[in-house]
Amino acid sequence: MDWLQLFFGFFISNALGYGGGPSSIPLMYEEIVNHYHWLDNNQFSNMLALGNMLPGPIATKIAAFVGYEAGGWVGFAVSIIATVVPTAVALIWLLNLMQKYRKSDAVKGMTLLVQPVIAIMMVVMTWQLSANSVHTIGIWQSLGIAAVAYFAMVIKKIHPALVIVCAFVYGGIFLS
Repeated sequence: MDWLQLFFGFFISNALGYGGGPSSIPLMYEEIVNHYHWLDNNQFSNMLALGNMLPGPIATKIAAFVGYEAGGWVGFAVSIIATVVPTAVALIWLLNLMQKYRKSDAVKGMTLLVQPVIAIMMVVMTWQLSANSVHTIGIWQSLGIAAVAYFAMVIKKIHPALVIVCAFVYGGIFLS
């Protein structure tokens, strides 16, 4: 295992993940599944579902799991360092810079115009994960679970973690 690959894979995806964990996930997916092949699509989907159920930032949970799977405890440490340290340093530096120029039209424009790019990245990842779900459990069951999840989270305002736990229980009972 080349630990530099782990470092750069997580460094790139987290350094460019504008907006935090949710926007980093498509970039991490690209590095983990498509570029380095540390996990396949199904493994990534399972890891993401489980990671979303646990407390804490999703990027560090993904880095911890993939780093350990790919390189043991050293891979774990390298992935966590690549995820946390550069982001923390960049955050401190950029927040100071943006604070200095907060009234600038260029800064306002940069933060507003990057949002559609992030939205499209999340739509693409959603499409890829949905296609995997449809392929694995079928269109009707996927649509049914999606509809129930939407109803629970949007209409009934049930916390997403509870919806994820219910999906895990459903999958464990009815799909095993």
